[in-house]
Amino acid sequence: MENKQGKKLSKRQALRDQRTRQAKNQRILIISGVAIFAVAVIALIVFTNPGITGNAGEFVRVTPIAFQNVDGTRMGDPNAKVVIELFEDFKCGACANFNEFIEPLVIEQLVNTGKVYFIFRNLPFLDDRSNVKDSDNAANAVMCASEQGEFWNYKKILFTNLNGSPGEFNSTRLVAFAESLGLDKNQFQQCLRENRYQSQIDQDIALANDLNVTGTPSLFVNGVQIRPGFVPSFEDINQAVEAALAQ
Repeated sequence: MENKQGKKLSKRQALRDQRTRQAKNQRILIISGVAIFAVAVIALIVFTNPGITGNAGEFVRVTPIAFQNVDGTRMGDPNAKVVIELFEDFKCGACANFNEFIEPLVIEQLVNTGKVYFIFRNLPFLDDRSNVKDSDNAANAVMCASEQGEFWNYKKILFTNLNGSPGEFNSTRLVAFAESLGLDKNQFQQCLRENRYQSQIDQDIALANDLNVTGTPSLFVNGVQIRPGFVPSFEDINQAVEAALAQ
């Protein structure tokens, strides 16, 4: 009786052990599958997003333009009766559209004609809640380009290559942009490392707060914001400029 009971217990224990081994093997297979999937996802991100790896990758080059009467982040006649101030973030898609379609008209028809003094101001805020500081990096880089007289062309190459991916404005890529415009690489890199123009960027941010700027692009004509909450058209801007000139 005792021997039969012992045999029954041994068989039950063996069955339990077999089931335990099977469950353990299944867990190992599941964990391995998850790990393989994670590695594949990371590899996909790395190879499709040069910003994550710190590599320059492919980017769209721009042909530098010779702008008239430029002084760093400012353009036009400083004695002009009308002053336009433009706040932008280089991670802002609406700013990229403004830069491509509206700003050239402002420069051609209002700045180059002597009607307007045009001032750009950095407002990097779109990555405030992110660990990847593309907005801040780009703002710093465009100021370093300004140091070598290429603010406006560097501004253009930033917006031309904006795609919204995290890490797209890493230091390696920003330096590659600078080199493509013929800037001195060593000087530019040193400027980036020092974060040399942070105090000036902070001043722009403080001014935006004083003016209750809540988004980008935000444009002011003689201190008055044009179409708050919306992207102003060239017609909106031109009308405000003409009204200011008539006063």
